[in-house]
Amino acid sequence: MEIQNYDYVIIGAGAAGLAGAQYAARGGLKVIVLEGAAAGGQIMQITELENYPGLFPAVSGNDFIENMRKQAEAFGAKIVQVQVSSIDKQQNEFVIKTRDVEYHAPYLCISTGAVHRNLGVPGEKEFTGRGVSYCAVCDGPFFRNKKIVVVGGGDSACSEAIYLSTISSDVSIIHRRDSFRAQKAVVDKMLLCGVKPVYDTIVKSINGSMKVESLTLENVKTGEQTQLSADAVFIFTGMIPQTALVEMLPKDEGGYIKTDENMETMIPGLFAAGDVRSKSFRQIVTAASDGAIAANTVKNKIENQK
Repeated sequence: MEIQNYDYVIIGAGAAGLAGAQYAARGGLKVIVLEGAAAGGQIMQITELENYPGLFPAVSGNDFIENMRKQAEAFGAKIVQVQVSSIDKQQNEFVIKTRDVEYHAPYLCISTGAVHRNLGVPGEKEFTGRGVSYCAVCDGPFFRNKKIVVVGGGDSACSEAIYLSTISSDVSIIHRRDSFRAQKAVVDKMLLCGVKPVYDTIVKSINGSMKVESLTLENVKTGEQTQLSADAVFIFTGMIPQTALVEMLPKDEGGYIKTDENMETMIPGLFAAGDVRSKSFRQIVTAASDGAIAANTVKNKIENQK
């Protein structure tokens, strides 16, 4: 098997990975980004990215990530689409195995992100970006004064419903149980904001022609089905951090990787950045910040070793 040596290997070509690659390459490091699919991750679902500081007017997620990729490559970063099969640490070097190549480096960053836990109902996939969203901050403003439905019952769902209530006076929240799992203070605030709860109910389908127009709901106790008109559906039923390659690392209760403020994990030289990392706020701008901080830390470590 071919062996390639680098200063820094990044797994994942989302905002965190590409920002890290740019900063590392610009700092003179030999860096490679390995991505199992196309670059971008969740960003590719964004039709209009309008809340990234300094980026105005809005661009599509695809255009944004393509510019990040080109920028990183312009500074000398290498980006390869390949599936990583395993990670090991041998003495002071990480060994990252793919089908045909082993990548060796003293520093490694996991930027594999997280994926939304889907409802798995008809219409969800078809209307993603056309009324179905998983990010209130990203897409909420497009539905100002429209009929908005939130699906979920935890802290995230209730908190996002509170935010959406500042955009529209017609916000409902669908929850499969007869009480919310979120903290009482969050639930109380949500209800005071005028969000309408629909208990003991699940979404059976999301309906429309060119965009979301209604939801088919089912009461879990009676089996009765009803229709609810809607312009937007925001789904907050949880996230699944992509940590399969580093299951040995300590994680928080949500399964996100714990790091210090420099993005370094408990294993020296192993970093985590972006949505896969334990933190309070997950946005493109915070993912890019994580990647930059990790890369700068690696650069400083390498310089201090010389």
